[in-house]
Formats: sequence, C-alpha cells, structure tokens
Amino acid sequence: MKRLCLAILAVLSALPALAQGDGAVPGKPTTETRLIISQEFLRAGDTVWAGIELKMAPGWHTYWRNGGDAGIPTTITWNLPAGVTAGQINWPIPDKTVTPAGDNPLYTYGYQDRVVLLVPLKVALGLRPGPYLVSAEVAWMECKDTCNRYTAIVKGRLNLGIDEQPSADAPLIEKYLALLPKTNAPATTTARWMTTATNSPRAVIIDWESGSASADFFPYEGQAADVQGATEIMRSGQGHILLRKMLKQGAAPWPERLKGILVSQDNSAGPQVVEVDLPLQPPAAMITSPTSLLLEVLAAFLAGLILNFMPCVLPVIALKALGFVRQSRQSPGLVRLLGWAYGAGVLASFVLLAGLAIATQRAGGAVGWGDALRHPLFRMLLTAFITLIALNLFGLFEVTIRAGVMGPASELASQEGLGGAFCNGILATVLATPCTAPFLAGALAFALTQRPSVTLLVFLAVGVGLACPFVLVCWFPRLLKFLPKPGAWMEKFKIAMGFPMLATALWLAYGSTRNQADMLMFEFSLALLALAAWIWGQFVQRETRRKGLAVAVCLLLVAAGFLFRPQTAMKTGALVWKVWSPEAVDLARRDGHPVLVDFTAKTCLNCIVNKASSLEIKQTRAKLSEIGAVSFEADFTDQDPVIAQELARWKGAAGVPLVLVYSANLTNLPQVLPPILTPSIVLAALDQAAK
Repeated sequence: MKRLCLAILAVLSALPALAQGDGAVPGKPTTETRLIISQEFLRAGDTVWAGIELKMAPGWHTYWRNGGDAGIPTTITWNLPAGVTAGQINWPIPDKTVTPAGDNPLYTYGYQDRVVLLVPLKVALGLRPGPYLVSAEVAWMECKDTCNRYTAIVKGRLNLGIDEQPSADAPLIEKYLALLPKTNAPATTTARWMTTATNSPRAVIIDWESGSASADFFPYEGQAADVQGATEIMRSGQGHILLRKMLKQGAAPWPERLKGILVSQDNSAGPQVVEVDLPLQPPAAMITSPTSLLLEVLAAFLAGLILNFMPCVLPVIALKALGFVRQSRQSPGLVRLLGWAYGAGVLASFVLLAGLAIATQRAGGAVGWGDALRHPLFRMLLTAFITLIALNLFGLFEVTIRAGVMGPASELASQEGLGGAFCNGILATVLATPCTAPFLAGALAFALTQRPSVTLLVFLAVGVGLACPFVLVCWFPRLLKFLPKPGAWMEKFKIAMGFPMLATALWLAYGSTRNQADMLMFEFSLALLALAAWIWGQFVQRETRRKGLAVAVCLLLVAAGFLFRPQTAMKTGALVWKVWSPEAVDLARRDGHPVLVDFTAKTCLNCIVNKASSLEIKQTRAKLSEIGAVSFEADFTDQDPVIAQELARWKGAAGVPLVLVYSANLTNLPQVLPPILTPSIVLAALDQAAK
C-alpha cells in the first residue's frame, strides 16, 4: 500500500503536465462536464459558488479527493479575469465501494451518475460592472471495466451589476451544498490509539457524539499512514458511536492527527456529515460504563469460584479446610485468622500475576490481543493452543508442575500458623494454573486491554472467587457439609469443560483462512497435533518404556502438521514481472517462450482485482512455469506514451486493464483477454499459447 500511495502522489505531481495536454487519453469520454454558477447577476465584492458538474454514463464513476485503494481525484485549473480568485474544491459526500479481491477487498471513494464539485469565486470590490468570462480545465479519471484519463475545458460568465439574482442552476448548487461536510463536530469527538503496541497495522478508535446507530469515516488524502477502508462499529448508544479503523504505517512516523469526514446516513433529516481534524490521543480504557465494568468483574469472580471445583484444586483445599474446622473446636478465632491468611496468600499471588500482565502491557505485548486476532498466522497458533487445552481437559495428556517446585511449596503450606495458611493460598493459586484457561480466557483478554487499575481489579476479582469458599468455611464451619466431596464427578466435570474450549478452537480455525483447500489442510494439521498429544500422554507420561521413541514420533507428527498449514495465511512467492517493452516481448518469443503481458496501473481498480483473483495466484504461476512462459508488466500509471500507443493498437483507446497472451510463434497475433478476468480464462489462454 505504501508503494500505491507513492505512485498516486507521483501521478498527482504530473497532473500539471497533463493539464497542458501531455498524456491525454485518445477517444471520447463517457462523462459530460459543464460549469454552473449560483448567481445570474452579482455585485462587486460578492462571493459566488461555481460548480463543476460531472455527469457519468451508467456504470462509470469518478473519484473523491481521496480515491482509496485505486483511482485519482478530479482536478480543476482555473483561467480567471483579473480581480476574480478561486478557492479550494469543496467535495460532497462520496460513495464507498467495496470490490472483492481475494482475501483483501479493495475500498474506493467516488461518485456515480452525477456530482457537482463546488468552488467559491471571490469578486474584488473595485471590479467594474459588465460580463466577465471564466473558464477552467477539468481533468478526471473515469472507470468502469477500464480506467481512462480525460480533460475538458468548461466556460461560464460572471455578470457584474448593481443587483443580485440567482441563476437557473442555483437549486442544483444548493442541493450539493447540503452534501458538504460541516465543521461543527462536537467537542467530545475524539480519536485515540486502541493499544500502546506500535506494530503495523494499528487500530484507532473514533468516538463520535452522534445519535446514529451506524456511521463511517472517510479519510482525507496525505495522511502520514494509510487509513484502511474497512470500518468496524464497536458500540453505539448513549449518544455516542465508536468506530474502529486500521492504519498501516508508511515510511513516515505514525501520524499525530487524523483528518477526514464522519458520515451518518440513517438520519431521517438527511445525512449527517462533519469534517474532523482530531489529535490522536494515547490509548484509553475501553470501559464505557460502570455497568460493563461490573459485569466483567462478576465474570472474573465466577471464573475464580469455578476453579475451586477442578480436580487439581478441590482435593487439596477440602483436606486443608477439614483440618481447620477441626481446630475451630479449640480456637475459633484462630481458624478465622487462618482463613484470612489463606485468602491473603491467594490475593498476593494474583497481584503478582496482575503485575506481570501490566508489565506485558507496557512492553506492547498482549495488549495487542485484538489486533493480533486479525492476523491469520496468530489465529492458527492460538487455535492449536486452545485445541491442546481441550485435549488436556479430555485427559489425553496432563499438565503437571515439576516436583522440584511443588516439594518446597507443599512443605511451606503444611506448616502450622498464619505463615502456613498464607503459603497454602499461594499453593492453591499454583495448583489452579493448569485449569485456568477454560475459565479465564475472556476475563484476562478483557483485562489486558484496560488501564492498569482495571487490570488489577479483574485479577483481584478472580483471586476473591478462588479464596471465597475456603474463607467462608473458616468463618462458618457448618458450611463444610454443603461443599461437594472430591470424587469421580470431578473428572467428568473437567471433561465437560473441554467442549467449550473445543468450540472456541473451531471458531478460531474458521477465521484463519477463507480458502477451502487451505482449511482442509489446517484441519488435518490439527488432527496430527491431537494424535501427537495422545501419544505424549499415553506413552511418555503414563508408560515407563520406549519413551524416547514416543517423543520422536510426537516431534515427527508436529513437524508433519506444520507442512499442512494454510498457505494463504503465509507470505507466498509473488509472480515475477519483467518490465515490458516491445523489444523484450519479441526477444522472449524468439527464444521460444510464450508471453503474458499485463497492461496495468496502480490507480486502476480492475487491474488490482485481476491480479489478485486471476494472475498472481498459485494456479497461474504453476501454468506459467509449466509452459515456460515469461510475464511482463506494462505500468501505465504515469501515462507512458509508448504504452498508450500499444493500448490503442489492441483496444482502440489508451485505457487499462489489458492482458495479452502471445504464443512463441512470431506469426501469430496475441490473444486479447476480456477486461474482467477469471482463473479459467487465463489458464485457457496460456494452454492455447503453449500449442
């Protein structure tokens, strides 16, 4: 995308030359242009609106001030009499178009049917009455199946007198004035980075005080980062709407401000549009109301409470509680103190865990959880990890803590007095760690996106849930008879908890790749991982013989599973394009090679789609290699006159896209492929060229 932005800037810098007629596209444009003025008569000192009307033919479109992933905006070069000056173009609300292009759809901003670009004309006070001719050269790009650049001269007249009178086009200008963005954005409208992580792409949250349930943000051109077209509505209601936009970093540092327009179309009074220039603030907590915070804390408490009933925790806690209850007959006050000491040990452990989580946040690690989930490779690794957790709960293998750690810990926990009770609380936390994931994933993922105080609060809520039953029994020993007794039911409960984890793994796997063949390979790799986990549990952890062989088999299975990873989630080798020239094509054909030529431009949407869907794909690369073909790219972004002549030769007009497929036989004419490609069209043409 950085290269695309640089190419667009290069084209824009060349527009003055194009305005002089250099590089104009031959042929007749489909877009009609004219100059309209809001006043039929005006007075010296007035400012009037001049409009450049563009009427596009059905299916054709032109571009907004920021074309998005493809396209360049319309420009106006004025020729005005002395005493008349022109302001900047005022752009009405554009349409956002989404075009499928493999796994990465393309977003463009532009206009269809008709648009009027508005420019204020200021008339000096000392200008004498009379008619004054004004004209402008308009340069635009129009796209449908192809993209072409055209220029046209439009003319109008300013009639200066002593009276004012609206023109016949005034209502049309008023219509488009209503579609201009307002500059009265609420002071509460803000933009902030979602996380402290600075990896690209990076998420920004725009908080707009609007009663709308849906909205969008259209970025202006010239931002220091590439603002992606997709918009996610995170929350609406209570008079605010939150939009999430992704930014990709270019060569420059991350921007300090975000400029563009906020648009809401679901207002009965018409679209609500405001222009914004927002400073990008540091990340803030995503908590938006006390109610949501309370629910998250409650969920964390319940997660900690459930941990008490896992097989790795309940037997130890039950035995210790029984011992404390027996002591209560002699010294009830001491037992209550021991309960508080146990709870303090649990909470101290979770404070330590919270400190580690906050340190991770400060380092920009797990705080990027939401962004990381958008990366296919991360989703695959997380899917494999969650699958292993489910298999552990099903009993295929065990997660154990080394005896070298547990020995001293158990020794400290078995001591009498407050110190022993405190260490017993720490031991309970350690024992709970293998069982944590099924219950704490949501709470911890939430905590890691919050400010440190909220992170600490969530971790403490988990600790209170874990400590609560034991402390209550120490204060009210009669409650012990209501606690479930350890038994076989715990293993069944543990297995049942594996199914929610398995469902989570399936959900993550679904979003790891959109390609069906790759999905099948990924599922097969998960099956190999499950087999490796079973062999590890059955023959490494539970058997005493041939452990070395079992370990080797597990490693081989994991390695084999890696070979079946989804290729679309990885960086694959791109098609090697050579720079086109007629001489290079002739030389390749004389050497016996079929040739594929892609006439393209970085601002051509269809060209980008053709590359993603039909040219730069595995099947086409394989076919080119099979027949020994050479691929050339003719980049028409800068309106190269040699390329323009070649385009006119085969299309009758200098417009892209155009794909030619030559055979090695120099006497054969090339196959001219249609503007919209499919893989089957390209493969059939290559097969024909190989004959």
